Amino acid sequence: QVQVVESGGGLVQAGGSLRLSCAASGRTFGLLNMGWFRQAPGKEREIVAAITWIGGSSTYADSVKGRFTISRDNAKNTVYLQMNSLKPEDTAVYYCAAGPSLFRLIVDYWGQGTQVTVSS
Repeated sequence: QVQVVESGGGLVQAGGSLRLSCAASGRTFGLLNMGWFRQAPGKEREIVAAITWIGGSSTYADSVKGRFTISRDNAKNTVYLQMNSLKPEDTAVYYCAAGPSLFRLIVDYWGQGTQVTVSS
């Protein structure tokens, strides 16, 4: 089993920045990909960004390209999401996820979610 725990959400004004963290624990050996989803009220959960555990190749949703950066620290089993130039439409609960192919929605483990609210 693998546990993933997010931290770093909060309230920020439009144009501001936040950094989310996700720590993985348990049987993390062989963890393939980690990343972030988000779900706004009344909307479906959507992928935001993902990064491979080996090699650190990253992929982003079009809506966040150029504003968000995903990174990882393998020694700490932690993934980060740096969010800059935040917009009100980025308001959502952000979930950390781990699994074989996040952009194909193949997820094995979910975090509990952290709220990000961007005020206009």
